[in-house]
Amino acid sequence: MDSVVKFLQPYQLHPVVDHFSVALLFVAVLIDLIASTAPNRIWLRYTAVLLMILGAIAAGASFATGDMEADRIWNALGQPAKDVLKTHAELGEYLAIGFGVLALWRLLIQSFGFVAGTRPIYLIVAVVVIGVFGYQAHLGGVLVYDYGAGTALMASAPVPAEGASPAAAPSSSETLPMVSVPTPLATSATSTPLMGTPSALSTSSGSVPTPVPAVQPSAAPTGASM
Repeated sequence: MDSVVKFLQPYQLHPVVDHFSVALLFVAVLIDLIASTAPNRIWLRYTAVLLMILGAIAAGASFATGDMEADRIWNALGQPAKDVLKTHAELGEYLAIGFGVLALWRLLIQSFGFVAGTRPIYLIVAVVVIGVFGYQAHLGGVLVYDYGAGTALMASAPVPAEGASPAAAPSSSETLPMVSVPTPLATSATSTPLMGTPSALSTSSGSVPTPVPAVQPSAAPTGASM
């Protein structure tokens, strides 16, 4: 059995079979409702019986192929997608059984007169089950279009598991690097250099000013002769 599953998995049969089951079962119930308004057209009822039987078989095949697909993609899904997939799979199992019962019931209604009186009850139950089937199909769309289940998008970038912490975030215990900013040197302007002595500090351009020669005052003349 495992070899058969491994052989069928690459073909991705679930979407194909699933669409067949949706079309067959919805049309089967719809035709049966139309046949209730035209009791003289017996061929409509036989058509509904045939479609219900084929739809029940397709529902069983849809559940089987969906189970194979779930095993293939389960580990690549995040927890929210897994919750949706779990509900989708459980409803698929219940619906496969339910449509099998409906198909047998509908065949008995058409084959035996004493069961024909339950046809109105059958139609009510069939409409309710079809409504649940529509919700289950909606969950399948959520898996594909919201979570990318089974698509190439999921294969290239799997949905991360819930609770995963980003690796790039630094922990609080790590020491952050220190950055030092150089400050300008403070110059002392408390005293003015004496005339004739070079300044001890460099100018903003980095050059050292040349000393200015001191001007010596000439000697005062002595008293002039009269």
